[in-house]
Amino acid sequence: MTQLSLQSDLGIEHVAALQAALLPHLDDEEPLTLTADRVERVHAAGLQLLHAFVRDRASAGRSTLVTLASPILADAARHLALAASLGLDAPAEPGQA
Repeated sequence: MTQLSLQSDLGIEHVAALQAALLPHLDDEEPLTLTADRVERVHAAGLQLLHAFVRDRASAGRSTLVTLASPILADAARHLALAASLGLDAPAEPGQA
């Protein structure tokens, strides 16, 4: 299993760097774990790229797991309805929307 740690800033101005980090793993046959505990900032573009990457790997029969998602990443994914596709569909904590 290959492991890749996501950068702390997934803002729109860093999407090209995220794409460059993910692209070499698109066709990897081995399962891929994306560790997301360092994510402190995220924009829709960053989440859309993660979603497309996970979706494309899944459609090719390749496993991708997002682990240790920071609260910021998990919350943003829930708000954009991408939590399930990224495997972050755990229920929100009480008091959160």
